[in-house]
Amino acid sequence: QVLLVESGGGLVQAGGSVRLSCAASGSIFGINRMAWYRQAPGKQRSLVARITSDGSTAYIDSVKGRFTISRDNAKNTVYLQMNSLKPEDTAVYYCNAQLYSRDDYWGQGTQVTVSS
Repeated sequence: QVLLVESGGGLVQAGGSVRLSCAASGSIFGINRMAWYRQAPGKQRSLVARITSDGSTAYIDSVKGRFTISRDNAKNTVYLQMNSLKPEDTAVYYCNAQLYSRDDYWGQGTQVTVSS
């Protein structure tokens, strides 16, 4: 079992920045990959960025150059630094942990609202 607790969402103006945090606890040594997903109203949840256990990262095209995913292994925490935010980035952001066993765990979600 892995417990994920997110923090850092809120209301920000377009062009602003927000940093999301996701603290993991439990069977963390089984985690292969961590990722951030988002779900906008009326849309499906979709991948935003991911980071593997060896530190390699990947992003969807619409956030490349604006978002940065990183991890602090000492704190068992993954971050999503979001810069140059746009109204279309408004969504509930979810932290995801995928174990080597392919089991998935999710955080509770944190709302990010970007005003124009």
